[in-house]
Amino acid sequence: MAKEVSPGVLALRKVVEDVYADAREAKKQGKLVGWSSSKFPCELAEAFGLNVMYPENQAAGIAANRDGEIMCKAAEDLGFDNDICGYARISLAYAAGKRASRKFDPETLEYVINPASGRPLKDENGKVVMGEDGKPVKDPKTMQPYTVLDDIHEIEALPETTEKEIAYKNFRREAIKPYRQMRMPQPDFVLCCNNICNCMTKWYENIARMCNVPLIMIDIPYNNTVEVHDSNVAYVRGQFDLAIKQLEELTGKKFDEEKFNEACKNANRTASAWLRVCDYLQYKPAPYSGFDLFNHMADVVTARGRVQAAEAFEQLEKDLAEAVKVGKSTTPFPEQYRVMFEGIPCWPKLPNLFKPLKEHGVNVTAVVYAPAFGFVYNNMDEMVRAYYKAPNSVCIEQGVAWREGICKDNKVDGVLVHYNRSCKPWSGYMAEMQRRFTADLGIPCAGFDGDQADPRNFNEAQYETRVQGLVEAMEANADKKEG
Repeated sequence: MAKEVSPGVLALRKVVEDVYADAREAKKQGKLVGWSSSKFPCELAEAFGLNVMYPENQAAGIAANRDGEIMCKAAEDLGFDNDICGYARISLAYAAGKRASRKFDPETLEYVINPASGRPLKDENGKVVMGEDGKPVKDPKTMQPYTVLDDIHEIEALPETTEKEIAYKNFRREAIKPYRQMRMPQPDFVLCCNNICNCMTKWYENIARMCNVPLIMIDIPYNNTVEVHDSNVAYVRGQFDLAIKQLEELTGKKFDEEKFNEACKNANRTASAWLRVCDYLQYKPAPYSGFDLFNHMADVVTARGRVQAAEAFEQLEKDLAEAVKVGKSTTPFPEQYRVMFEGIPCWPKLPNLFKPLKEHGVNVTAVVYAPAFGFVYNNMDEMVRAYYKAPNSVCIEQGVAWREGICKDNKVDGVLVHYNRSCKPWSGYMAEMQRRFTADLGIPCAGFDGDQADPRNFNEAQYETRVQGLVEAMEANADKKEG
């Protein structure tokens, strides 16, 4: 039986598909297509009607499609250290023209199927069909070719003098994996804001260098106080003004104040609806899981300046209100414990993350990563302050206050902390965060090692053990409260 998908989720899927499709069509027509960091003020680009793609979202999608490792290795072969961010490595490999492709026979132009791929074949009664060797028979419809690395620049340099050469070249183009993140257009310009981390600066400088395209940079320094001082606002506001001038030079258009105001209106509407959706995790039991929020990250990142994104999140909000009313949840197990998931998820290992939680009745009802994209403001100075506050750009006091507020509002029993090899600024102060959560809130914490994009840095056995330990600590806490 197919899983029921709500109207809001369907609408959000279409929003993201349209963003990618619009960029591909713009590229075909010779229009400018840019790449942007996820927390660059999208409102500026929207004012010029630019099509913009987001490498972080793209890298997460590539990792979720199990191609993070081959792309990370490709970047390492280009000379980038495997100790840097996995998103950056995937993106830099992609910028260099590297692609995950499907292996095929160059003579017959037929795909070479990987016998280890695919799901078990089931009969009309839903039972797994067993072969003569006693092993499950694979469903041929679900089997996939081997994954290999290819290069678009090598493909385009191939000769086209004979029919055979033309057929080979075209097939090699089509063999590149067809999901949207592996078919994202190359950039004509890049937009970077380092409010996320300083890795962004060098990452985007390298993209600009490799692709020989202009870079528009907004520098937002680390904020070592809870409030954003007026001098900091003035510094960043000046860069917003400069970015507008640079975009005018890039596009040959004047800044459109009306379009900008409309983009701000849409972005605020999207962010407000997104934050309200996040708040539905406060219900007990929750009508959905934090893993559902992770799946909607692409929507709020790629399209928050579009009215369609606002409308889709508002529809999702209605869907969740109805789910609460009738007592439905997307979580496929009874909610016994509630935890906050700290950090960016391991996109290549989402099923592995979910499995032990499901086994122990643990629902993720609080996340830090998702609401961090809720930029709400009323004027340009407030907009600057909103973009100033990202998880890695605020002081530890602000970070603790955010997280402890979420833990209280969402009624969590414990915290699961991802020590993310890719995101050292985020993971670096997590030990102190854990200490404060337990001291201030009296809830247990467990940490595990992983990576947001590179599966080589995730240890499933360690993760399962840490989840089990967290469950035992939450059980002990519950017994203590009852006693």
